[in-house]
Amino acid sequence: MSSPLACSVKDLSRSYGRVLAVDRITFSIRPAEVFGLIGPNGSGKTTTLRIIATLLLPSSGEVSVFGEDVTAHPAEVRRTISYLPEDAGAYKNLSGQDYLRFMASLYAADKSARDAMVERAEELADLGARIKDKVKTYSKGMTRKLLLGRALATCPRLAILDEPTSGMDVVNSMALRRRIREFADKGTSVLLSSHNMLEVEFLSDRVAMLAKGRIVESGTVAEIKERHQARNLEEVFSRIAG
Repeated sequence: MSSPLACSVKDLSRSYGRVLAVDRITFSIRPAEVFGLIGPNGSGKTTTLRIIATLLLPSSGEVSVFGEDVTAHPAEVRRTISYLPEDAGAYKNLSGQDYLRFMASLYAADKSARDAMVERAEELADLGARIKDKVKTYSKGMTRKLLLGRALATCPRLAILDEPTSGMDVVNSMALRRRIREFADKGTSVLLSSHNMLEVEFLSDRVAMLAKGRIVESGTVAEIKERHQARNLEEVFSRIAG
């Protein structure tokens, strides 16, 4: 028997009053795959991510994570995922280390597991001695590194990452992309959303493009570029978004 898909989205729709934010979209994410979900502002990306992360209910359609329905079994889904929103923040009056220790205590079964999770998060965040400083002294990029460390330290089966390298410089962005890719190579499935098309092209095995709540293009990066006779994903994105 084949293993279930990391994520299955079938005919998903979500309305806010009279506004149809997501309009009958369908896609799937395979185990250990990095799947890019991209589109211009207002295209329905964040709504879709929040539904998969069990933070919003769909208006219609079906969404499951490793075979568990996100509406019927949200608690089971939450045990297998980690979600990093674009607008996530950390407790500013805690040190980075204390923040990671607090978050790990919410997931770990015992002190040993918590300490291992904190150690893994510190390594991923790569903040050096600054990990002991208060978060309120961090730059946006440093805070993002801390949050990404927290998101991946639980070794989720599905990591949902919205603008994971937002606010980071080129060197740190490249390093974190490599870490995300390493996690995928070791078995973690990743749902990635980013406005950085270079990032999406570098990381993603497959991509779906949203416009006005609907999927208008999907496939591997190579397939999409070939169909549109484009040099890179940014050219395709600009044509579709425009």
